[in-house]
Amino acid sequence: MWHKISNNYSPNFNPIKRRHNKIKYVVIHYTGMKSEAAAIKKLCDENENVSSNYFIKKNGEIINLVPDLYEAWHAGKSRWNNHISLNKNSIGIEIHNPGHAHGYNDFSPKQINSLKFLLKKLIRKYKIEIKNILGHSDIAPERKKDPGEKFPWQKFAKLNLAIWHSLHELDLKRYRKEKLNKSDEKKYLENIYKIGYKKIEKLNLKSNRILITKAFQRRFRQSLINGIPDKECLLISKSLLKP
Repeated sequence: MWHKISNNYSPNFNPIKRRHNKIKYVVIHYTGMKSEAAAIKKLCDENENVSSNYFIKKNGEIINLVPDLYEAWHAGKSRWNNHISLNKNSIGIEIHNPGHAHGYNDFSPKQINSLKFLLKKLIRKYKIEIKNILGHSDIAPERKKDPGEKFPWQKFAKLNLAIWHSLHELDLKRYRKEKLNKSDEKKYLENIYKIGYKKIEKLNLKSNRILITKAFQRRFRQSLINGIPDKECLLISKSLLKP
């Protein structure tokens, strides 16, 4: 399929140009708005402090809102590994979808195909590691759910465009809801911090565990998102850390 990228530049970006090697991450979002036109308008409204580098419409059309070498305002307060405020190190991609607040839909096949094309292009151009292809909820679990549990991370992993665990789904499901002892729960938290998830400031351990686990499940255990770490989550976290 031939993909065309059109331009509809937003005024909302940092005017200081960044170097190629500053771009380490791609962050995937959904718009969370009912109207596609309204979402594009908001991202291009100088009275709104929000934008992204790319926008993928329902029909698969890709729009470049902010050129790659300029910092778009998509990540907000965020953290992953040793980076905070990921705008400066990332490219943001908004995919139109009404999101959890407005009747969360499956992403269209055309959107998925366009995103595959765009990710391949960005990974190749900026030498981005596939472990650094992230969702908004990964980097801001206390605020965001997007792109959500309907985003097909496993399909992207099969194309080497994201990471996924190497465990067999049916075998893994046997351990769902199996409680962890304190030692295993500690190991699980250590694992997800090593993966890149970070503690949320000013929250107690229980609140941190629930929010970060929901983000982890939304990404890697999409059929059950309850914020409770169990043996299935522990095994997934171990698998993701294997070389």
